[in-house]
Amino acid sequence: MIIETARLTDLPRLLRFRSDAAKWLAALGTDQWSAPFPADHIAASVQAGEVFLIRASEESEPAATVTLDHTTDPELWDLWTPEERAEPALYVHKLTVDRQHGGCGLGGRILDWAGDRAARQGARWLRLDAWTTNTQLHKYYVQQGFEHLRTTTDPDEVSGWIAQRPALRVPHGFDDRTLPCRSRGQ
Repeated sequence: MIIETARLTDLPRLLRFRSDAAKWLAALGTDQWSAPFPADHIAASVQAGEVFLIRASEESEPAATVTLDHTTDPELWDLWTPEERAEPALYVHKLTVDRQHGGCGLGGRILDWAGDRAARQGARWLRLDAWTTNTQLHKYYVQQGFEHLRTTTDPDEVSGWIAQRPALRVPHGFDDRTLPCRSRGQ
Protein backbone atom coordinates (compact mmCIF):
# COMPACT_ATOMS: atom_id res chain seq x y z
CA MET A 1 0.00 0.00 0.00
CA ILE A 2 1.01 3.57 -0.66
CA ILE A 3 0.87 6.44 1.83
CA GLU A 4 0.96 9.96 0.43
CA THR A 5 0.38 13.52 1.53
CA ALA A 6 -3.17 14.71 0.80
CA ARG A 7 -3.83 17.66 -1.52
CA LEU A 8 -6.65 20.20 -1.48
CA THR A 9 -8.22 18.34 -4.41
CA ASP A 10 -8.70 15.42 -1.96
CA LEU A 11 -10.92 17.49 0.33
CA PRO A 12 -14.25 16.00 -0.90
CA ARG A 13 -12.95 12.48 -0.20
CA LEU A 14 -11.64 13.50 3.21
CA LEU A 15 -15.06 14.90 4.12
CA ARG A 16 -16.71 11.72 2.88
CA PHE A 17 -14.40 9.63 5.09
CA ARG A 18 -15.78 11.55 8.05
CA SER A 19 -19.47 11.29 7.06
CA ASP A 20 -19.15 7.58 6.18
CA ALA A 21 -17.49 6.89 9.52
CA ALA A 22 -20.22 8.81 11.36
CA LYS A 23 -22.90 6.62 9.72
CA TRP A 24 -21.02 3.45 10.61
CA LEU A 25 -20.49 4.62 14.20
CA ALA A 26 -24.17 5.55 14.53
CA ALA A 27 -25.10 2.00 13.50
CA LEU A 28 -22.86 0.81 16.35
CA GLY A 29 -24.76 3.03 18.78
CA THR A 30 -22.37 5.96 19.23
CA ASP A 31 -22.81 9.59 18.26
CA GLN A 32 -19.08 10.02 17.65
CA TRP A 33 -18.41 12.37 14.74
CA SER A 34 -22.13 12.98 14.23
CA ALA A 35 -21.50 16.72 13.86
CA PRO A 36 -19.90 17.53 10.50
CA PHE A 37 -16.30 18.66 10.81
CA PRO A 38 -15.68 22.10 9.28
CA ALA A 39 -14.17 21.74 5.82
CA ASP A 40 -11.94 24.77 6.38
CA HIS A 41 -10.26 23.04 9.36
CA ILE A 42 -9.46 19.98 7.24
CA ALA A 43 -8.29 22.22 4.38
CA ALA A 44 -5.92 24.06 6.76
CA SER A 45 -4.45 20.72 7.90
CA VAL A 46 -4.05 19.65 4.26
CA GLN A 47 -2.27 22.91 3.44
CA ALA A 48 0.02 22.38 6.45
CA GLY A 49 1.02 18.95 5.06
CA GLU A 50 -0.48 17.10 8.04
CA VAL A 51 -3.10 14.93 6.27
CA PHE A 52 -2.24 11.62 4.66
CA LEU A 53 -4.04 9.15 2.41
CA ILE A 54 -3.45 5.43 2.10
CA ARG A 55 -4.16 3.68 -1.21
CA ALA A 56 -3.79 0.09 -2.38
CA SER A 57 -2.26 1.40 -5.63
CA GLU A 58 -1.75 4.68 -7.46
CA GLU A 59 -5.00 4.21 -9.37
CA SER A 60 -7.19 3.11 -6.47
CA GLU A 61 -9.46 5.20 -4.29
CA PRO A 62 -8.08 6.03 -0.83
CA ALA A 63 -8.57 3.23 1.69
CA ALA A 64 -7.83 5.35 4.77
CA THR A 65 -6.74 8.73 6.06
CA VAL A 66 -4.95 10.10 9.09
CA THR A 67 -3.91 13.54 10.30
CA LEU A 68 -0.62 13.77 12.16
CA ASP A 69 0.68 16.99 13.65
CA HIS A 70 2.72 18.53 16.45
CA THR A 71 -0.20 19.74 18.55
CA THR A 72 -3.51 18.50 19.76
CA ASP A 73 -6.70 20.35 18.88
CA PRO A 74 -6.70 23.70 20.74
CA GLU A 75 -9.87 22.87 22.68
CA LEU A 76 -8.14 19.72 24.00
CA TRP A 77 -4.83 21.35 24.91
CA ASP A 78 -5.74 21.56 28.60
CA LEU A 79 -6.22 17.78 28.78
CA TRP A 80 -2.45 17.45 28.65
CA THR A 81 -0.35 18.62 31.60
CA PRO A 82 2.23 21.38 31.12
CA GLU A 83 4.95 18.74 31.53
CA GLU A 84 3.36 16.54 28.84
CA ARG A 85 2.93 19.49 26.48
CA ALA A 86 6.65 20.27 26.85
CA GLU A 87 7.66 16.79 25.66
CA PRO A 88 8.20 16.30 21.91
CA ALA A 89 5.20 14.42 20.52
CA LEU A 90 3.11 13.95 17.41
CA TYR A 91 -0.68 13.74 17.70
CA VAL A 92 -2.92 11.40 15.70
CA HIS A 93 -6.25 12.84 14.56
CA LYS A 94 -9.09 11.71 12.31
CA LEU A 95 -7.77 8.20 11.66
CA THR A 96 -10.42 6.69 9.41
CA VAL A 97 -10.43 3.44 7.46
CA ASP A 98 -12.96 2.89 4.69
CA ARG A 99 -15.22 0.02 5.75
CA GLN A 100 -14.23 -1.97 2.63
CA HIS A 101 -10.74 -2.13 4.13
CA GLY A 102 -11.79 -2.56 7.77
CA GLY A 103 -10.83 -5.56 9.86
CA CYS A 104 -7.53 -6.32 8.11
CA GLY A 105 -5.10 -4.47 10.39
CA LEU A 106 -4.77 -1.32 8.30
CA GLY A 107 -5.44 0.99 11.27
CA GLY A 108 -2.64 -0.63 13.26
CA ARG A 109 -0.23 -0.28 10.35
CA ILE A 110 -1.15 3.41 10.05
CA LEU A 111 -0.44 3.88 13.77
CA ASP A 112 2.92 2.12 13.31
CA TRP A 113 3.72 4.45 10.40
CA ALA A 114 2.72 7.46 12.53
CA GLY A 115 4.93 6.27 15.40
CA ASP A 116 7.81 5.71 12.99
CA ARG A 117 7.34 9.19 11.52
CA ALA A 118 7.21 10.67 15.02
CA ALA A 119 10.46 8.93 15.98
CA ARG A 120 12.16 10.13 12.77
CA GLN A 121 11.19 13.68 13.74
CA GLY A 122 12.68 13.31 17.21
CA ALA A 123 9.40 12.98 19.07
CA ARG A 124 9.26 10.93 22.25
CA TRP A 125 5.53 10.15 22.05
CA LEU A 126 2.72 9.35 19.67
CA ARG A 127 -0.45 10.70 21.29
CA LEU A 128 -4.16 10.75 20.66
CA ASP A 129 -7.51 11.53 22.15
CA ALA A 130 -10.68 9.52 21.70
CA TRP A 131 -14.39 9.98 22.13
CA THR A 132 -14.93 9.64 25.87
CA THR A 133 -17.83 7.18 25.65
CA ASN A 134 -16.42 4.97 22.85
CA THR A 135 -15.05 2.17 25.04
CA GLN A 136 -14.50 -0.14 22.06
CA LEU A 137 -12.16 2.44 20.56
CA HIS A 138 -10.33 2.75 23.88
CA LYS A 139 -9.78 -1.03 23.92
CA TYR A 140 -8.53 -0.90 20.34
CA TYR A 141 -5.95 1.78 21.12
CA VAL A 142 -4.74 -0.10 24.22
CA GLN A 143 -4.35 -3.22 22.02
CA GLN A 144 -2.25 -1.04 19.69
CA GLY A 145 0.17 -0.27 22.52
CA PHE A 146 -1.23 3.00 23.81
CA GLU A 147 -1.26 3.69 27.53
CA HIS A 148 -4.42 5.38 28.78
CA LEU A 149 -3.34 8.41 30.81
CA ARG A 150 -6.69 9.76 31.95
CA THR A 151 -10.22 10.66 30.97
CA THR A 152 -11.62 14.08 31.72
CA THR A 153 -14.63 14.32 33.99
CA ASP A 154 -15.83 17.46 32.19
CA PRO A 155 -19.26 16.50 30.79
CA ASP A 156 -18.88 19.07 28.00
CA GLU A 157 -15.73 17.39 26.64
CA VAL A 158 -16.72 14.58 24.29
CA SER A 159 -13.18 13.61 23.22
CA GLY A 160 -11.49 13.53 26.59
CA TRP A 161 -9.94 10.04 26.72
CA ILE A 162 -6.19 10.56 26.18
CA ALA A 163 -3.41 8.08 25.60
CA GLN A 164 0.14 7.83 24.33
CA ARG A 165 2.74 5.28 23.29
CA PRO A 166 6.46 5.70 22.68
CA ALA A 167 7.43 6.93 19.23
CA LEU A 168 9.49 4.12 17.74
CA ARG A 169 11.08 3.43 14.39
CA VAL A 170 9.33 0.28 13.21
CA PRO A 171 8.60 -1.40 9.90
CA HIS A 172 5.10 -0.55 8.68
CA GLY A 173 5.12 -1.95 5.16
CA PHE A 174 3.92 1.19 3.36
CA ASP A 175 5.45 2.66 0.24
CA ASP A 176 5.93 6.04 1.94
CA ARG A 177 5.54 8.81 -0.64
CA THR A 178 4.84 11.56 1.86
CA LEU A 179 6.57 14.90 1.91
CA PRO A 180 9.72 15.00 4.02
CA CYS A 181 9.24 15.05 7.79
CA ARG A 182 9.44 18.39 9.53
CA SER A 183 11.09 18.56 12.91
CA ARG A 184 9.31 20.11 15.85
CA GLY A 185 9.40 23.90 15.66
CA GLN A 186 9.85 24.10 11.89
